[in-house]
Amino acid sequence: MTLKLYVDRMSQPSRALLIFCKLNGIDFEEVYINLSKRQHLSPEFKEVNPLKQVPAIMDGRFKLFESHAILRYLACAFPGVADHWYPADLYKRAKVDSVLDWHHSNLRRGAAVYVFSTVLAPAFGLPLNQQAAAEAEKVLLASLAKIESVWLQKKGRFLLGSGQPSIADLSLVCEIMQLQVLDEKDHKRIIGPYKRVLKWIDDTKNAMEPHFGEVHLILFKAKEKFQKQRDAVGSSIPQSSRKLDLHSKM
Repeated sequence: MTLKLYVDRMSQPSRALLIFCKLNGIDFEEVYINLSKRQHLSPEFKEVNPLKQVPAIMDGRFKLFESHAILRYLACAFPGVADHWYPADLYKRAKVDSVLDWHHSNLRRGAAVYVFSTVLAPAFGLPLNQQAAAEAEKVLLASLAKIESVWLQKKGRFLLGSGQPSIADLSLVCEIMQLQVLDEKDHKRIIGPYKRVLKWIDDTKNAMEPHFGEVHLILFKAKEKFQKQRDAVGSSIPQSSRKLDLHSKM
């Protein structure tokens, strides 16, 4: 039976799964769950993931959610996946796991909350939240500094000094790509100081083309939409007064 991926491409971990499958020639059916239309809250999707979050998968009768668990499963369950993604060597695999575990309580907590609080909230009918954004920014900057000073200190283009990307590189770079929807000045202020991180992002993107760009196309279109909205309203009309369907006309 065909593997089913329940995803929304505006979701960072959803994009990571799509890119991984495309890069490794894994046959799958993409089932679109529109977050801004609350499709993840439907009774039908609850049968797939009772936590009502994307991404999730069904491989035959087997259901699984949580993106890092899914990436590990895909790397192990499908033949032909190169070892560098999730190494068979116990020590190398544990190092990849350590980055993935760190990600969810650090980088993701900072980046996802900051982007949602400053840009995406109105698409879900919620107001912008500057207090939440300020707190998330501290976590985000600390996380970028840790990537720069810890995970990218060894020789090699990728995390942990590897010469080829792992699922940790894929997961973290998709998280950071969400910052693209920020105002250009804000984006540069946040990520500009981290030169090793910027080079790693470029190296990781290049290693995953053409699928990286194709899967992120919706994010770039959302970026254009938000920028046009910012240019049109300036500071006179708060973004929280307008609700935006991120997927309309994309």
